[in-house]
Amino acid sequence: MTVHTSTRLSDGRELIYFDASEATARRRLAGPSDRRGLPDRPASGTVRYDPLTGEWIAVAAHRQTRTHLPAADQCPLCPSSPSHLSEIPATDYEVAVFENRFPSFGPELGLLPADPVWGTTAPAYGRCEVVAFDSAHEGSFGSLSPERARTVVDAWAQRTGALSAMEGIRQVFCFENRGADIGVTLLHPHGQIYAYPFIPPRSAVMAEQAAAYFEASEGRRTLVGAVLDAERSSGERMVLEGRHFSAYVPFAARWPLEVHLVPHRQVADLAELRDEERDDLTGVYLELLARVDGLYSTPTPYIAAWHQAPLDARFRPASRLHLQLTSPRRAADKLKFLAGSEAAMGAFINDTVPEQVAAQLRAAVPATARKG
Repeated sequence: MTVHTSTRLSDGRELIYFDASEATARRRLAGPSDRRGLPDRPASGTVRYDPLTGEWIAVAAHRQTRTHLPAADQCPLCPSSPSHLSEIPATDYEVAVFENRFPSFGPELGLLPADPVWGTTAPAYGRCEVVAFDSAHEGSFGSLSPERARTVVDAWAQRTGALSAMEGIRQVFCFENRGADIGVTLLHPHGQIYAYPFIPPRSAVMAEQAAAYFEASEGRRTLVGAVLDAERSSGERMVLEGRHFSAYVPFAARWPLEVHLVPHRQVADLAELRDEERDDLTGVYLELLARVDGLYSTPTPYIAAWHQAPLDARFRPASRLHLQLTSPRRAADKLKFLAGSEAAMGAFINDTVPEQVAAQLRAAVPATARKG
C-alpha cells in the first residue's frame, strides 16, 4: 500500500512524498528540509470571462519566467544535492507531488462570480501541482517500472480525492505532456494536475452529452460505457483488453494517433478505482505506451489526459473516467499542426484512418522488446 507524507517547501508550498513502504516514508520525514529561503509566493493570477463563448480564460503572465529545458545538473525535479538545491529537498525519492511554483491557477481558493458579464475579472482560484514520477532525470511514464508506475497511479488517485474536496474546485485534471514537440519545458519524467475553479470547455461539452444520454437511456447507462461496449463488440479499433481496462482507437478520432483507455466498471474518477483495478491499469497503460513508442524508431510525442467527472452532482453518475492519449505525429517525420479549420472553428480533419492506426498499434513491436 502506498504511503504519502506531507511537508512544506521554504515558500509555504506543499510537497507530498509517495512511497511504497511505511519505513521509507518515515525516512522521508526525517530527511532534509528545503534550505533555499525562497521569497513569499505571489498572489494568484486572474481569469477573464469571454461572453462570446461563456468560457473563463486564465491570464498567467508570471509563467513567462518559468524554467525552460535546464541542464541536467540544474533540473528542479531531480533530488537535491550539495551543489544544487531543487524543488525536492530529499537526496532520493520514489514519487513526489508539489504545488507548482508557476501556477496557472492558485494558490488562492474561492468561488468565481455566478453571473459574469463582459469585463468580469476574478482571481485564478484553484491549484496546480507537479507530479515527479521518479528521481531519474530522463524518461516518461512509459519508462517506469511497474512498481513505480503503480505508485504514480496511487498518487493520482490520492491527489484527485484531496483536490476535489477543496473550496471552489469543479474539475480535477491529471495529465502528462511528453516530448519537445508538445511543448515540454522539463525533460525529467513528470506530469501535472490542475484543479480548476470552473468546468473546462471540452469537459463541459462531454459532461452535457453524458448527462443527456444517461437521463434518456434505459437503465441509466453511461455514454462512455456504451461506446466501450460498441468498440469491444466491433473489435476493429481495439488495441488492448485487460481484466478491468481496455484501450481502443475511437471511431471518430480527431488526432493522427489517438487512443482511449477505459475502465470496464463505472467510476467517476481515479480515486474510485479499487486496488485490483489500479493494478490492471498499470499493466495495460505501460503496454499501451510501449506500443505507441513501437510505431517508430524515435519516441512519440503525446498528451495523456485523464478525463474525470466534474464535481457537479448532475454529472458525477453519468461521466465515466477515461484516458485520452493523443499525438500530432502523422508519420515518422511529420507532425499535424492545428490550422484554420481546427484552430479557428474547432472542426477537426484527421489525416489517418482509425482502423488502420489500431491495426498498426496491435502489430507494433514495443520499443522495449526491440532493445532486447
